[in-house]
Formats: sequence, structure tokens, C-alpha cells
Amino acid sequence: MSNKIKLVSSEYRTVNYVTGPLVFLKGIKGVSYGEMVEITLPDGKVRNGQVLEISEEMACVQIFEGTQGIDADKTTVKFKGEVAKIGVSVDMMGRVLNGFGKPIDGGPEIIPDEMLEIAGSPINPYSRAEPRDFIQTGISAIDGLNTLVRGQKLPIFSGSGLPANELIAQIIQQAKVKSGEEFAIVFGAMGITNREASFFQKNFEQTGALQKVVFFLNLADDPTIERIVTPRCALTVAEYLAFKQDMQVLVILTDMTNYCEALREISTAREEVPGRRGYPGYMYTDLSTIYERAGRIKGKKGSITQLVILTMPDDDITHPIPDLTGYITEGQIVLSRSLFRRGVFPPIDVLPCLSRLMNMGIGDGKTREDHRGIANQLYASYAQGRDLRRLVAIVGEEALSELDRKHLKFADDFEKFFISQGNEDRTIEQTLDMGWELVSAYPDGELKQVKKEHIAKYRVKTKTE
Repeated sequence: MSNKIKLVSSEYRTVNYVTGPLVFLKGIKGVSYGEMVEITLPDGKVRNGQVLEISEEMACVQIFEGTQGIDADKTTVKFKGEVAKIGVSVDMMGRVLNGFGKPIDGGPEIIPDEMLEIAGSPINPYSRAEPRDFIQTGISAIDGLNTLVRGQKLPIFSGSGLPANELIAQIIQQAKVKSGEEFAIVFGAMGITNREASFFQKNFEQTGALQKVVFFLNLADDPTIERIVTPRCALTVAEYLAFKQDMQVLVILTDMTNYCEALREISTAREEVPGRRGYPGYMYTDLSTIYERAGRIKGKKGSITQLVILTMPDDDITHPIPDLTGYITEGQIVLSRSLFRRGVFPPIDVLPCLSRLMNMGIGDGKTREDHRGIANQLYASYAQGRDLRRLVAIVGEEALSELDRKHLKFADDFEKFFISQGNEDRTIEQTLDMGWELVSAYPDGELKQVKKEHIAKYRVKTKTE
């Protein structure tokens, strides 16, 4: 009997007003935060929404398909008594879906194995397994110096016009885990242009990568609310593949700046007090509900690793979006506009880059025994060469010592040969060997970051020796 009463009382015609993607209703009772809503327009068309906020007198509902055409007097709102869910299945691999997980590639409907709540939850710290095991991306600046570890969340800080999409497409094509393990990629695109969507689809199809990709696509002209849902749907599918199908899953989310702009738009429509640069004060908490869904679980074979792309407005790394992201994630990959202008691809500026979990995924038995030492040596030598460039601009190269000139040449060669690799797919052995080839221009006494036994074993003999 109580269920029947609930069903009857859950339908309302009490729309008070509409603003942006939000509908406000008065006189609502017995509804819950996050509850799904069905909106029937006067012409019979149905739209979906979700309860965003509730109070004693008012309920705020966000409409996924937009609020255009909603008549406050004639629109019927039905509260469904359940939260947002997505149907998940292994058959999603190789398919292109919208932000809600519905196929948009013209293929057959996907029969779900399960219906899962998209809200999810961060992994219980007690249940978390330590992130470990090396993921080879084929990119020397990442594999050698900022290693990606299975279960890690690592953002890519890009700028407008920089080739972050090309870099991600290359990583998707080249990423490898241990032989015998099932590997899947969940790609969540938020607010991207038609040109960017076409680039990814063509690239995936031409390289054959699409067969292992679940592609969630939200375009710039799609509803703002869909942009909020897209990463949560993508992560729900990733959790199913990782923890129920025992796959190693790489989740790629682009562009988180578009996601945060959608968050700000909804916050403005709700007339909330703005935080830094107009973004809502709870943006840090909201981002953490996305990023913290990466990791490994004790007793489970699968894992979720996140690569997140965000575009820094005006190349400002102190902007709230990269700033808050850096607090939550385990490092960052930073793209350089100056390297890009000089034709370096990928234009990764390794000095501000960081992988906090690198030491867990490298070393003897994982990559190679000399990995940590040669990475430190490359960092130290490149940093000295970069500093000397500024000095040369003042005093000229003639004022430098012989060792300083070696540092200066090293910085040029490091960018030209190590960082810049075009579309080449390098193994970790090739990356480390190239590092030794570069540092071998120094005498043994200057190689202070590597062990003596590694110098004897890996150092490349020069022509003068």
C-alpha cells in the first residue's frame, strides 16, 4: 500500500521557475538528493533529470536534455525513487556512446549485464592495494622520468592549442601492460568540438585501438548537465571492467576544464556564493569524487589508472582547476608552449613534471635496476643546462667553462633526441639506453646521481675514450 501512495504522490505540477539547466519546484515532500526525475512536457515529450538540492519548501532539479520548452504551468514532474544508473557490459568495448552511455555510432543496442549507480564512491582506504607495476606508454619523457604506475591518477596540464589530444591518442595506441593480461581503455570526452571528436574517432579506427576503447562522447553543443554525468558514467564502466571482469583499465578524461566550467554554470544558476574566479567553493570536493575512483583493490586482479587532461586558462598553472587537481592527484605532466614552438613533440617540460608513485613502479624486476639513478642524472643535468641558457643570454657562451658548455649542449640534445620523438614507440630499455647515451658525454666524476656499478655496466663509450 505504501508503495502505491508513494507512486501517486511523486507526480507534481508545481514548477515554480526555470533558470539555465535547472527547474525549481515548490511543495515537494518525500524526495531524496540524487533521485532521478522524469519531466513530461505539454507536447508529451519526456526529459530526464536529477534532484540537485532539497529543502523544506523547494526542490532543485537539473535537466539533462536542457530546459527549453518547459512550461511552468503545464509540465508534469515525476520523482522515480531511484538514483542515476547506467547499464554496463563488456560489449561496450569498441562502441561510441553519448555522455549517458547510450550508443550513438549506429550500432545495435547494448544488452546490459548489470545496472550500476553512476555516483560510485572512492575506494575504501583499508581495501586499497598499493599502486605498483609499470605501464609502458612508449613516451620517453613519461616512461623514463615520470613513470605511470598501475592504479595511479596522473593529469596532463596542457594549454590552448598544445597537442594534448595527439599525445593522448599516441598513448592509447602504444600503452602496454604485462603479457596475458586483458587491457581496456575508457575514454570520456567532455565538451570537445566536432573536429576533436572526428580526430579521435578516425585515429582509433585507423590504428585499431577502437576495439579496446569504450568511447563516451559529449560535444561542446550537448547539454551542460551531460558534461557533469559523463565522467561518472565512464568511471562506473571502468569499475565494472576492472573489478568484475579483472581487466587493467586506463581511464582518460578530457577536458576537465570543460567539466569545471559546467560546474560553474550550474553553480551560478543556483545563485550560490562563488569561490575563486567564480568557481563553486565545493569544486575541490567534487573533483575528488572523480579522481579518487582510481586505484587497485586488495584481492582483485583488475585496476583503474587515470590520465586526466585539463587546459590551463592562459597557461596559468596556479589557476583553480590545475591547482586543485594537483592537490588530489599523484603528480602532473606539463606541456610547454616554448618547446611546441620549436617543433618538439611531445612538448613535455620535464622540470615541473612529477610522478609521486614512480618509485613504486620502477626498479629491478619492473623496469631496470638503473632506472631511478639515470632519471635523477637526466633531471640534474638538464636543470643545469636550462639555468645556463639564461646566463648565456647575459654574458655570452665564451664566458662559460668547458663543463658548462657540456651542460648547455646536453640540454639541447636532451630536448632534441630524448623528449622529441614524434610518433616513435619506444620500449623502456630504449628510453634508458638513450639516457645513458646522453649522459656519457660527461666524465665519470660528473655522474653523481648514478651508482658506480651502473656506470661501469651501462655507460656508453665515446669516440675519445
